[in-house]
Order: sequence, then structure tokens, then C-alpha cells
Amino acid sequence: MTVGTNSSPGAGTTAGTPVPAGPGPAQVPPQVEGLAGVPPQAPAGTRPGAPADPVRGPRADAVPPGFTPGARRSVPPQTRPPAAAAPGTVQDGDAPGEGHGFGIDPDSLPDGLVVADHTGRVICFNRAAARMTATDPAQALGARIDRALPLEDLEGRRWWALTDPYGGLATRRGQPERNLLLPGGREVLVSASYVRTHPTGPLRRLVVTLRGTEARRRTERSHAELIATVAHELRSPLTSVKGFTATLLAKWERFTDDQKRLMLETVDADANRVTRLIAELLDISRIDSGRLEVRRQPVDIATAVGRHVQALTANGQAPERFLVSVSRPLPDLWADPDKIDQILGNLLENAVRHGEGTVTIGVSPHEKGTAVTVSDEGPGIPEESMGRVFTRFWRGSKRGGTGLGLYIVKGIVEAHGGTITVGRGPGGGAEFRFILPVSAPAYLTQ
Repeated sequence: MTVGTNSSPGAGTTAGTPVPAGPGPAQVPPQVEGLAGVPPQAPAGTRPGAPADPVRGPRADAVPPGFTPGARRSVPPQTRPPAAAAPGTVQDGDAPGEGHGFGIDPDSLPDGLVVADHTGRVICFNRAAARMTATDPAQALGARIDRALPLEDLEGRRWWALTDPYGGLATRRGQPERNLLLPGGREVLVSASYVRTHPTGPLRRLVVTLRGTEARRRTERSHAELIATVAHELRSPLTSVKGFTATLLAKWERFTDDQKRLMLETVDADANRVTRLIAELLDISRIDSGRLEVRRQPVDIATAVGRHVQALTANGQAPERFLVSVSRPLPDLWADPDKIDQILGNLLENAVRHGEGTVTIGVSPHEKGTAVTVSDEGPGIPEESMGRVFTRFWRGSKRGGTGLGLYIVKGIVEAHGGTITVGRGPGGGAEFRFILPVSAPAYLTQ
């Protein structure tokens, strides 16, 4: 087709407007109309802002407003249109600035994904959603969203009737995650996103995600167990403190000095127990949130071990029960002294309380730093339980304790950049071994 003035027969101009050569009516391209609120797209090969040619449409060589001559332009080459995506595949080409043709298979997503079009018909129902809802995707595709995914709130009301995504306010952008019920009473976490052509335009896509409640239930059970454990552990010492103080205040004259001393010592011990429990709760909170601070200082680990052994013997343990072995020279250790005392105190107390025979403490250099081993000669930890030793509330026996100590020990060791393991010692009992790396404060290494 030749555009412009042509002197050959059948060619000409009408009021200065070029017409195609040859017989027949002028070939004017049809108008491109948007679908379901999608704005019309310019033909390929044009730039936004290019003036339109009455026959060919927008000119590809036109200079848009604000264009600087000689400026470099980066236009991705495109020799052929991208291949059509498979049904149900989410194309990234719909997003601004993308369009390289790679797609994401909804079946590879860990959460359930259900997408409905502007008419409310399901156009995507991935494998995770089919598993959670026990629905065949072939039956869900093409069905209305309220039939393919019948949801009710915890009070038995139909969720789609309450939210009304297609007929409600046009300013809404979605629904926050909440617990809803599937047919049969199964609970699921549901959130929805409203995709609109513009902020207050009609709904173009309704995207619904589904998640199971198992992980949240586990977290809730863990929190409930923590609250129950704390309440139980606090009740006993506080009852003792209240009882002894009330007795002393009411009958101070009737007790001898030795009896008063015994009661006050018991109150002091119970107060220390409450203080320790509160400190453990604070440590757990810092470990879980990643806010456990480590204030590094030079630490003599061998001296710290000896100090803890002396404290245990002063509290009634036989000195011959402990065997300390130190292999020198030891590398310089920069760590938090209070946290190191907490680690050693927990491990030695566990060995004394739950173990039997000789408690052996070994300190030796390691290729990664300093290694400390605490072992006993008791029955040890069963193989099937070793994977749960450092979890919350694990108790090796029923000899007291909150079950939080080893969880805190692991968090403190890892906050220092070290590792801790558990196994079976030479004497058949439990053996805990932690390694602290050689490190120093940042101001000394810069």
C-alpha cells in the first residue's frame, strides 16, 4: 500500500487527506476497545504521545513531548510476540516495567490461590487451594466464586454476602486475614485483594489466598503453655513468701531467732526463684525477637567453670563429684560474662539434678574457638528425644524445672555466633558441648 499523492489511475487525494492507491474504500484501522474496564492499548511499535497518522495510526517516528534529540534510548528488541501463557499461569508482563515473558505456576505456591475475573467467575484455582478445600479444580474453574469457595465466618454467616466485593464500596482494596470456615467446619485463614483498573474503578480481579491454621495453632498452644508454666512456677514461691511474711508479722514474738532466720532464708530463696523466672521470660522474649544483646569482654572460661563448681560444692554437693579438665593454651575469648555464667549455670545444674555419678567439665581449644563439654554418668537422653532437647518446655525428667533453660542456653550460644550439641557421654550420660568462636568487639577489629 502506497500512501500520499499518486498520479496513477485510481489514486488521488480528498481534501488533502491521503488515500490508498488502487480501487476500493480507504483502509482505516478499527478502534481498539477496552475489555472489562481495561483501557485500550496503543498498537505495537508506537510510543506514548506520538501523533496519529490518519491511516497508519500513531507515527512510530514522531518525537514525544520533552524528548531531547540525541538522547540514548533503550528499547528491548522484540522479533515476535511472546508466547501465550498456559491457562492459570500468572504472567508478570501485566506489571509495569515487566514483560520478559516468564510466568509463575500457581501450583508451585505454598498457599492456596483463587482468582476470579470481573464477572465473579473463577479463573485460577491452584493445587494448594484444592487440597485445603477438598474441591476438584476442574469443577471450580468457571464457577462463581461464592459457589467454588463457600466460606462462612465463625458465627455461621456467609462471608461473600457480608463482604460483597463486586457490589460494595469502590474504595476498598481488600480484606485482611481472618479465620473462616469451609463446609464441614474446617478452619482456614483467608485474605482477599481487590484489583481495580484505577483506585475507584470497577473490580477487575478478585485474588483470594488460603492458609492452613496449623502453624498458628501451634504458636497459640506454645503461648498458652508458656502462660500456664509461668503461672504454676510463680504460684509456689509467691505462696511461700506470702505465708512466711504473714506469719512473721502476726506472731513475731513467738518465734526464736533461729526460726525467724530459717523463714527469712526461705523467703529469700523463693524471691530469687521468682527473679530467675522473670529473667528467663525476658531472655525468651529477646531470643524470639532477635534482640538479645551480647556485651563482649575478655572472659577466662576456665576461671568461670571453677567458680561455678565452688558454688555448687558450697551448696552441699560433694567436691569429688566434679572433675574439671582444662587443655591450655586457650585462645582469647571475648564474650558476655553474664551470659557465659548463665550457660554454665544451666548446664551444670542440669547435670547435677538430672544426671548421676561424676560430672566432667572439659575446656579445650578448638579450630573455631573454645570448646566446653559438660557430661555426667546418668541414664542419658533417649535418642528419640535428642532432637527436642533445645525446644521450649522439654524436660528430661520430672525433677522440677521450667523446661526453658536449655532453650535459653541455645539462644545465648547462637547469639555469640557459636554452636551447641547434645549426645551421649563416655560414661553413658548426657553430654553437652558448645563452641564459642574467637571474636572481639567491633571497635577492636576495625
